[in-house]
Parts: sequence; structure tokens; C-alpha cells
Amino acid sequence: MAVAPRAQPEDFFSAEEWQSLTRRSPWKGLWLVAHCWGVIGAAMLVGIVWPWTMPLMVPIVGARQLGLFILMHDAAHAGLHRNRKVNDWVGHWLCSSTLRDYRPYHLQHHRFVQQTEDPDLVLSAPFPVTRDSMWRKVVRDLTGQTFYKQRFGHIADGIRRRAPGESALKAFGRELARDRRFLAGNGLGLLAFALAGYGWAWLLMWLLPMATWLPLVSRVRNIAEHALVAQNEADPLRQARTTHAGWLERALVAPYWVNYHCEHHMFTSLPCWSLPRAHRLLQRRGATARMEVQPGGYLALLKRAAPARSV
Repeated sequence: MAVAPRAQPEDFFSAEEWQSLTRRSPWKGLWLVAHCWGVIGAAMLVGIVWPWTMPLMVPIVGARQLGLFILMHDAAHAGLHRNRKVNDWVGHWLCSSTLRDYRPYHLQHHRFVQQTEDPDLVLSAPFPVTRDSMWRKVVRDLTGQTFYKQRFGHIADGIRRRAPGESALKAFGRELARDRRFLAGNGLGLLAFALAGYGWAWLLMWLLPMATWLPLVSRVRNIAEHALVAQNEADPLRQARTTHAGWLERALVAPYWVNYHCEHHMFTSLPCWSLPRAHRLLQRRGATARMEVQPGGYLALLKRAAPARSV
């Protein structure tokens, strides 16, 4: 199938505006990565000093864990730093080690968005779903079931599909080795916190957010971006959705301007910090009236994606 139709920058922006929007920065991406880790560190410190705040710190940390993935996503588009080597190093080592595998996968998503060849189509195609179905998904996310399946589900699959004559123990070791960086990093983190007398903080304010809030907001993000968007959509202004987000949603659900997803698909070369300005310029020219935009925020979108009646 042919690639998805693309929006042309010259139809919406002046040459000067486009040059400014696409300009790579030597410091903005680095500042966002530092900000993300700073928020995580500050939230964990607050939780250690005042343990009664942990119910709030868990979603704050989980949202910034999503923020690290979002910044890695920017690195996949070479938008995190103007030097490609710095861009990739920061994206891989300070955001997510999945960068190298994620980049070709994600670029295919952009190339064939909402078409049969789109590897992310499976995430949006099932919607709308019933309200009961949505609640079951939320429960699986918040109880750690989604995390376990995504992180360690391959181990059981690898043992089940092991080659004839291969022992289950050997297959287990081979599959577990795929998670060696995750296990080593979290093992060292737990050890460092335990030596300082705060091992519980690593478990409750790093691993718990990762196992609960992160899967939930990742699901909400995926639903908001492409659910209820027509497959094989010819209009590049309607292949993805921008969702209006207030300050609380930006803090707990959609950090680093990830809610401007229609603009991101229209112009993939824009770094994340340019997306709000691009939206304002498009709005000024009347283009947002044609775009797939969800007013009312994420809750309004979820009500559309999971109506109370049967679907």
C-alpha cells in the first residue's frame, strides 16, 4: 500500500515560521530530560520525607516515566538535540534503552499511519468498546497485570515455544537475558536505596508507578492519539488526534506536549517544544477546524471511546 498522505508545511507556515519551528536546540532537549529526572527525584524525596504523600507521588512519578518515553520518542525523530550522536546517546542512556528498536518500528507507524501496515493499528482498531471493557482494562493496568504481561510475558512464551530438545531452564535463562538491563538497573537502584535505608522508596515510588500508573496513562495516550480515527484516512489533518489538556492532565497524563499528536503527525520534524506554537499558528489560520481535535480533555475522549451503551 502507498504511504499515508502528508501535510505540506508551505501550505500552513511561512518559510521563516517553518525554520523557527524546526530549529534543533543544543539545550532544550537536555533541559527537558533533566527536568523529567528532577521531577522524579523531587517526588521521591517528598514521599520519603512525608510518606503520607505517596498516593500522589505515585502518579507524578508514573507520568514522568511516561515523559522519559516521550523524550525518547523525540530522540527517535532526531529532535532531542541538534547533534545526532548526542541525540541518540541521551535518548538511549537517559530516556529509554529501547530507542534503537523503537525507531524503525515507529517510523513505519508514521509512514503507514492508520493503514494495514501500521504496527500501532492494533492499539486503536478495537475502539469504541463498552464501558465495562474499559474498566477491565483499567483494573488490569492498576493491578500490575498489564506491566507483568508486557515486561515478562515473553518468558512464558519463550519456554512454551522452545526448540525441541531445549530444556525449560535454558529457555528461561535465554528469555530472562532479554531483560538484563532492566533487571540490572533496578537491582542496582534498589541496592543503592537499601544501603541508604530507603529500599522501600525504590519499591513504592519507582517500581510501583512503573507497574501501575505508567501502563494506565500509556493506554490513555494510545487511545487519545488514534482511537476513533478512520482507517485509510486520506486527509493528513485527520490521521491523528490532538487532545486539549489542562495543567492537571499535563502533570499526570500528558507531559511534554504529547497531547499535540495531530500536529506531530502532520509535521514529524517538529521537536516536542515547538508543537504548542505550531498549534497556535494553525489555529490562527483556521486549520484546526479541519483537524482531528478533542475539546474537553482526556475524560471527554474516553467517554467517546467507551460509551456506556453497547457497541
